[in-house]
Amino acid sequence: MFEHGSLRNLDDYFLKLGDRGGQGVYFYRINGYHETVKAFILKYYEAARKNGVVIEGKIPNPDEKNLSYYAEMMGMDFQMNVGFFMTSLKKWLPRMNDLPRKYVAESLYDTLDGMRRAGKNDNILKNAYIKFMCWLYYKFERIINHLGEEELPKILYEGEISIYELKLMAILSRAGCDIVLLQYRGDQVYLKSDPNSELSKLFQLEEMGSFPEDFSLRKLQKELQEQFQMQKLYGTKPTLLNCTNAWIKGKGFEDFRTSVQNRGMDPNLFYNCFCRINGVEDKLTYLNELYQFQLELKNSGRKVVVLENMIPSPSTEEIGEIRRKNYSNQEQMLLDLSNNIGYSIDIELQRLMNKAFIDVMLEEAQKETINLNKLTNRAVYLLCWLRRYQKELFAGWKWPDISCLIYLGGCKNDSEAIFLKFLAKLPVDVLILVPNKNHKCVLEDQKLYEINDTESMIVEHYPKETSEIHMGTAAYHAERDLDEIMYQDSGIYRNQQYQKAVSVTLQTMYEEIAILWDQEVKYRPNFSIVDSVVNIPVIFAKVSGIKSGMVQPYWSGIQALKTGDTFLIKKAPFIQSTDPNPIKPYVTEFWKNGRLQRNKIKNHSGYPYGFLREEMQDHILNKLQLLIEQKAIKGTFENGTEYTIIATVLNLNRDIVRMIQKFDFTKKNPKLIYINTTEQIISLEDSILTAFLNLVGFDVVFFVPTGYQSVEKFFQKRTMEEHQIGDYVYDLHTPDMGNTPSGNSHRSWRERIFKRGS
Repeated sequence: MFEHGSLRNLDDYFLKLGDRGGQGVYFYRINGYHETVKAFILKYYEAARKNGVVIEGKIPNPDEKNLSYYAEMMGMDFQMNVGFFMTSLKKWLPRMNDLPRKYVAESLYDTLDGMRRAGKNDNILKNAYIKFMCWLYYKFERIINHLGEEELPKILYEGEISIYELKLMAILSRAGCDIVLLQYRGDQVYLKSDPNSELSKLFQLEEMGSFPEDFSLRKLQKELQEQFQMQKLYGTKPTLLNCTNAWIKGKGFEDFRTSVQNRGMDPNLFYNCFCRINGVEDKLTYLNELYQFQLELKNSGRKVVVLENMIPSPSTEEIGEIRRKNYSNQEQMLLDLSNNIGYSIDIELQRLMNKAFIDVMLEEAQKETINLNKLTNRAVYLLCWLRRYQKELFAGWKWPDISCLIYLGGCKNDSEAIFLKFLAKLPVDVLILVPNKNHKCVLEDQKLYEINDTESMIVEHYPKETSEIHMGTAAYHAERDLDEIMYQDSGIYRNQQYQKAVSVTLQTMYEEIAILWDQEVKYRPNFSIVDSVVNIPVIFAKVSGIKSGMVQPYWSGIQALKTGDTFLIKKAPFIQSTDPNPIKPYVTEFWKNGRLQRNKIKNHSGYPYGFLREEMQDHILNKLQLLIEQKAIKGTFENGTEYTIIATVLNLNRDIVRMIQKFDFTKKNPKLIYINTTEQIISLEDSILTAFLNLVGFDVVFFVPTGYQSVEKFFQKRTMEEHQIGDYVYDLHTPDMGNTPSGNSHRSWRERIFKRGS
């Protein structure tokens, strides 16, 4: 017979017999609760269900039918010896092999002999023998042939065990079976049957407490069923886990800037941020900070997606592409809809997507207000958005890559919140910006890190590389900002040191135009150099009316702006569609498949800019591409306006081309002053010219004393600041302003502000 072994830990129960170091079988009772105990019971329950017996409550006593069948098959003889027991077991349980039969017969004899030595008479012994035989046949027949094997059978008994049930457990245990007794009410009942704990041992841990009142095997069965359903839903789980925010320092933008290599290098983790910043730290620098932030991310090679104020709802076509059926429960729905997730390029990323989808939808399903129809709709929205942004976020993904999604304005509804929580479980940094503290982002999540700044600011659009960028300044901070920039950058750069530039349109007061006009761009607010790209603050404005109707000071003010780097247009239109343009017949060859055909342009016999510096040719073509892509000019991609844009930009006035060639991105930028005193509307070509020069880095100012619409007619959106400075005046004639700037233009900005009386 088998001896009872002593556990080192509960996992010893799952060792094969030969790996137990002579410890034999285990027979323990568990009276207390701990998470370790719960995990063991779940595992042991599953083992007993597959290779053993689970007893919930009592083992039913043999009824009359059971006893009649026994009497018919075995008769009522009883002999107190091992040989009789072996013969009876062979007849009663014919599938039992010889060795298990020997184990049971010897163990049965040992138990009955103990009862005889305790004073029980032969009749009691016979009745106990018949009860044990019936129990073996009706309850344990499935395991008796496996007693003593390497994979020992398991018995799990729940409840307060009776004395005869305990004796049967002792028989099976000594015959080669592991047993666990779960006693939720403690040891009092058990010790009446086995006061010295000779038949089983008590398992104890220092941190064990009482079992929860609702704890039961039935409840565990339900949990196991739920786990099985979860396994079906999740399928093969990913090997990578997300380490979200655990590594950050709580410094907002700086955490997002941290390179993925410096976040952590555990090959089983990816390290991402999930953060919301409410309000702004400094209104004056906020937009510039946002612009430089996304520019630095892109220049570091990371993929960046920026969303503004809302995530556009899926279109009918996008929803139609999601395969779905009618569902009767949420598990069926999630299992079917998850089949829409596909990323064949990297199976690990696909598994991460599937797990994140199931996680967030199961969390959403816990809400009291949710029903199956609502849950299905939100799941479909999530899948549509995943398909829409998947390529932008994950093209060519490999560990430890982390892309970044920036959402300006915050989540407006639960569907948006679900999508961002979903992305935060993937290799994506998720940054939610709510600069206007009067707005509320509905997203709530335990892993979301939140920063609350003191100032509030209305920001309609995220600043990007378009003519719509407006970096705000304040007149009373102009000198301080300029001094700070001068101090920080020192103003010392080599000639033509930088070859790439981006124009950033300043939103100024009218009086600031004269102050900023003749200054080197490095002294202007929001000038910066990020990864060898110069951010050039430029002026793009329209001045309507004349202050107090005083014409002479008006013209003098314009004359003061005419520097040596200023191109002056005094009559509209400057370019007409009927003007000769040698490049126009070829422009359809220069735009194909949504891209500017740069090599074809440069190699064309009519290309007019081949004599310019190579980097300046690239600068011109880059801004031409950008002007078309941003669709700032009405009719782009609708009626062929993109070809007019190409023809106009590739046929610039010679003096303008020379100004571009001369342009040093860190010094004074070239200017364009456009005066329109009549009812004549500025031509489409003039609008293209001024929009293009704004992107190149020119300061562009329109003086329209009549206040009439001029360049706006051909702009898709408002791209320039308009200053209403006084009365509208008509029928003016532009005076001759000469070819050289006025003497005042050479005076420094400090002199113009502080020495007006000198």
